[in-house]
Amino acid sequence: MEKNIAVIFGDGIGPEVTRQSIKVLNAIAQQFNHRFNYKYCLMGADAIDKTGNPLPDQTINVCLNSDAILFGAIGHPKYDNDPTAKVRPEQGLLKLRKSLQLFANIRPVNTYPALHHLSPLKSEKLQNVDFIIYRELTGGIYFGKKEVNKDYTEASDLCVYNKSEIERIAHVAFQDAQKRRKKLTLVDKANVLETSRLWRKVVQEIARAYPDVNVDYMFVDNAAMQIILNPAQFDIILTENMFGDILSDEASVLSGSLGLLPSASVGVSTAMFEPIHGSYPQAAGKDIANPVGSILSAVMMLEYFEMYEEAKLVKEAVAWTQTNGFVTKDINAESFYFTNTIGDLITDYVNNRFPAEINPANIELRKSTII
Repeated sequence: MEKNIAVIFGDGIGPEVTRQSIKVLNAIAQQFNHRFNYKYCLMGADAIDKTGNPLPDQTINVCLNSDAILFGAIGHPKYDNDPTAKVRPEQGLLKLRKSLQLFANIRPVNTYPALHHLSPLKSEKLQNVDFIIYRELTGGIYFGKKEVNKDYTEASDLCVYNKSEIERIAHVAFQDAQKRRKKLTLVDKANVLETSRLWRKVVQEIARAYPDVNVDYMFVDNAAMQIILNPAQFDIILTENMFGDILSDEASVLSGSLGLLPSASVGVSTAMFEPIHGSYPQAAGKDIANPVGSILSAVMMLEYFEMYEEAKLVKEAVAWTQTNGFVTKDINAESFYFTNTIGDLITDYVNNRFPAEINPANIELRKSTII
């Protein structure tokens, strides 16, 4: 099978972690007789520095003509620390989501038993944690009208949703629930917000078409507590843009590191795959960033391509590294392996280069050569 993949390295650690995903994808291509063609594009602070535009038109065109997009990260302190900046890296990402109609962000949340000690929750709270957050991605307060007075003493952000925006992501979430444990939780603030009341009304209507799915409703403040108190209760969480942004970042701590979690953004004609972490500029160029979130995002891409056997193999490889203690500095600050080493280890597992049992002490820190 042949697929065209647009690659956007982005900012900070984006290039480093994305290169590890490409290593793994190339190994999959070799093992399963696929061909992945990569076209590299600019977005974010990198694009601003080189073109003055956070999202050049060429990038949009390449993405529209690709089977999927692999993205690294976005953001830079020189823009984060300047509230008056008119051009920002994040504008590129928001525009790309809107241009490609990437309306559903999908963030799986699960844990590795070997890493339970890193989570702020006790191990017994983490048993059977396996849920997915469906976050609406192109509507709501992030895309609403924004105003500020001339003295910069008052500002407003308008939150707007319409029925069709809610319907399209709700159907995707319900369909996924049917394939899993048949439970969907709508998270909103319907006791206060009109937009949330619209979400609840539309979801109640759509639920009639999915009688096998058990639907419950939870206010966002309670959901934030329940993700910590009893995360195993959730299967599919469906929510609007800002709530989904906040809750998915909160849920990421369950795994023990923000660097472990992937995401997919699906739309009308294509899909984009990216780790949920930010650009982490403090670690850029140091070979210490965790590439697992990016590699698992590539796994979601393989599943999107219906390459399920290939995706399963990479998941096994990732689990193998975590179980055997081959982890980056965010997981173990004293005994850690480098970004490139983790990419090499997972690639070697895909290529079946490892015996069933190996001694971690025999693996060099910067490469996966067994000595």
